[in-house]
Amino acid sequence: MTFSPDKLNKVNELIGHYPEGKQKSAILPVLHLAQEEFGGWLDVSTMDYVASLLKIQPIEVYEVATFYSMYNMKPVGKYVFEVCQTGPCMINGSDDIIKYIQQKLNIKIGETTADGLFTLKVVECLGACGYAPMMQLGKTYREHLTKEKVDAIIEECVKNAAANN
Repeated sequence: MTFSPDKLNKVNELIGHYPEGKQKSAILPVLHLAQEEFGGWLDVSTMDYVASLLKIQPIEVYEVATFYSMYNMKPVGKYVFEVCQTGPCMINGSDDIIKYIQQKLNIKIGETTADGLFTLKVVECLGACGYAPMMQLGKTYREHLTKEKVDAIIEECVKNAAANN
């Protein structure tokens, strides 16, 4: 397992931002690159590879990767619904949105649909409490969620997936 030449150059550039002996500071962006490059999730061999590049112990990578919800520890669908479940979102109905998504997609939290399109995750605060309930989908926030908005998001994802095949 190795990064493509372009990604390896990016990794080395990231590591170069830090003084010698402090290359661990590049761990977050390097993990993002690894997840992107190696199938959308981080298996043990991927995390070990990152550790070797950063010249740190594998456990140091495992600790970081398992702490943050933005890293996937198992394969995920093409579209990952990361629904906020903290106080303001819960008060505004995130529990109902989570239940609705589970019912609509016939999956539980942490599962992926049989067609590989959708994964449902619950996450802690995404920092958009004024837009509750909300979720992150890729790099975008979907806010003031309702059942109708969830239906539209699912339909949008299905159409995008079909157009890209």
